[in-house]
This record gives sequence, C-alpha cells and structure tokens, in this order.
Amino acid sequence: MPHHVSDRRTRLALLGLLLVLIGLAPLAHADDGAPSQVRIDTNLGSFTIELALARAPLTCANFINNVRAGYYTGTVFHRVISNFVVQAGGYDEKFQAKTATVTVANESGNGLSNKRGTVGLARGESPHSGNAQFYVNLTDNDDLDPTPLRWGYAVFGKIVEGMDVVEKIGHSATGSVGPWSRDAPLDVIVIKKAEIVGAAAAAPAAAH
Repeated sequence: MPHHVSDRRTRLALLGLLLVLIGLAPLAHADDGAPSQVRIDTNLGSFTIELALARAPLTCANFINNVRAGYYTGTVFHRVISNFVVQAGGYDEKFQAKTATVTVANESGNGLSNKRGTVGLARGESPHSGNAQFYVNLTDNDDLDPTPLRWGYAVFGKIVEGMDVVEKIGHSATGSVGPWSRDAPLDVIVIKKAEIVGAAAAAPAAAH
C-alpha cells in the first residue's frame, strides 16, 4: 500500500474518532454532572424534584427557564385526583390562567415511565402542546406512557425529597372551585416559590 494512502486513511480515522468524541461530549457532560434539582415551596410544605437532564433535555430546559423567570410563584395546584396525580403551574391564586407562550416537543419516548413519585409535563390533546404545567404521579400510571400507536406524557424528573408533602396535597378535599367543576382543592394550595438547586443553579438555561 502506498505510504500517502496509509497516512490519508489514518488521518480520516482520527478525524472520525474526533467527531464521535465531540458528538458524545454533551451527553457525557449531562450524565457526569451533579443532579440538578428544583425545590418547590408550598403553603403545605416543600418538595424537591431531581431533573432528568439527559433523558428530557428540552422539557428540563423549559422548566428551568420558567423557574428562573419566577413563573411558578403564586400559582396553585388546580387539579388533585387521589391515587392518580396532582397538577400545578397553570393558574394563579385568583384562578386566572397564566400565559405560557413556549411549547415543548413531546419527549415521552425517553424511556422514563410514569411511576409513583415521577414528575411529568402536562399537555392538551395535541402531543406537543405541553408548556408550563406539570404533575406528580401519586401511583404508577403506566397508561400515561407512550405506546407504538400514540404519544404519552413526558416524564422529566422525580421527587427526591418531600413526597409526604405531595401525598398531603393528594389527600386534599376537592370539588367545584372557580372555573373547575370538580377535582380542584377546596382550600387553595399555592406555590410560594420555586428555586433551582444543584448543577442547574449555576448553568445557564437553554435558549428557546
């Protein structure tokens, strides 16, 4: 084999390896960094969400942006269904809908399941309509996972502290309140503050 051909193949092989390593770099950074967390302070207590940055990067980036913007301060848990989910992030204490202009591509196929204690992105009928509302699973809700025939609801984190607070919210008495005919807490459960802790506190959120 001519020497110049051998050198050329060696250079191409090295270039290919370099490109592979560059492509893997963001994944390695996401996996090796300390888990990023968000603490939610409510009038019933606090709970902490560990974000699945590597599995749901778009959803987590949007959630982080909303937290940093103070979007969740003063929002309420407007939907509570015992042995199913508690849901928040869409309405203020006067039950007025908050405007969230950014929607997120559905990441429900990320391999994470809607098990008890996981946190997912709420959405409408359109699979890519999720924005700021989130829910916590009170039990294993496999029916919310995707199937080969339909989109599911994207899990982007899990409760690592304060699940007892989430359970307390989940046991709230519910009924017809404001614009909701059912499943709304009779006593207002408000998010006083949402605060980023861990790696995400120092890193800038992804731009939209």
